[in-house]
Amino acid sequence: MIFAGLLLFVPLSLALAFWFHVSPIWVFVTGAAAIIPLAEWIRRATDHLANRAGPAIGGLLNITFGSIAELTLALFVLAGGHTEIVKAQITGSLIGTSLLGLGIAIVVGSWKREKQTFSQERAGLVSSLLILSVIALLVPALFDYTERGLFAGKTNNPGALDENLSICVSVVLILVYFANLIYTLITHRDVFSARKEPKDEQGPGWPLWKSLVVLFAATAVVAVESDLISGSLEVTAVQLGMTPLFLGVVVLALVGNAADLMAATYFARQDRMGLVMGLCVGSTVQVALLLAPILVLISYFMGRPINLVFTNPLELIAIVGAVFAVNSITRDGETTWFEGVLLIAVYALFGLAFFFATP
Repeated sequence: MIFAGLLLFVPLSLALAFWFHVSPIWVFVTGAAAIIPLAEWIRRATDHLANRAGPAIGGLLNITFGSIAELTLALFVLAGGHTEIVKAQITGSLIGTSLLGLGIAIVVGSWKREKQTFSQERAGLVSSLLILSVIALLVPALFDYTERGLFAGKTNNPGALDENLSICVSVVLILVYFANLIYTLITHRDVFSARKEPKDEQGPGWPLWKSLVVLFAATAVVAVESDLISGSLEVTAVQLGMTPLFLGVVVLALVGNAADLMAATYFARQDRMGLVMGLCVGSTVQVALLLAPILVLISYFMGRPINLVFTNPLELIAIVGAVFAVNSITRDGETTWFEGVLLIAVYALFGLAFFFATP
């Protein structure tokens, strides 16, 4: 099992950092590789807890712990003072799971199949949430442009206004996300659970104590590895010739979402595209409506406030382009291998643009 092999990077990264004191680039690489299997173990523990709790509480557990590895990594990067990299990581998570992750899953799942299908009701809801996400991320940027550009010299402390607006937008997004949770898991549960997919044979569920021990132990180790990664970010970027923007958008975002991407590919091969959409597109919605707002709110308590103003137009174009591409492909409730190729191509184009972007 690939995740079992990657667990070897946990003791290796710790040894390189605390005993051998090697170059920070090796600490960064081994620490990033270690987070991937740890995120998978967190996902497994959460799934077993969710299966024991029932659909409604299980959904809440998946929401709470589903992105804990990614959130922990972002918090340690934020604590290190790399606020712009955290915002770049948010962008990377939005486009990485929706374009690269979904694209690879569709290509792999469509092998020797004419097409794959999934719930159109769920696809329609996700499309609406994606559009809301784009609007919510565009409003702070347009507001900042208005205050700094059109009203330059007339607005007192536009940075403070950006921060206040970001906090208000974050609260609205979190409320919308939990309203979506109530809608899909309680009031309209029958609509979204109507289609039953084949179950994955995983054997008997874990006992409660085992799920909790794995969950908290993996989270604790993720925190340690995230601290190592944060401390080696700047040196790694210089030695690899990467800009902080590319490091956040591509490298850190893929590290935080690698477990979900691998799981999506596995489930796509089993023809469970509804679950794949939940992992990839649903994860994108979760980042926009929950993870990013939580980071904004927590950052103020940490004394390193970040806002939702993406000043680099390339980031906004990437987010809008990703949402447009995903909506175009998923709205009919079916996918083919060529649509997966198109999603991967769009991600590759954005990745190249971020790589060559001037710091």
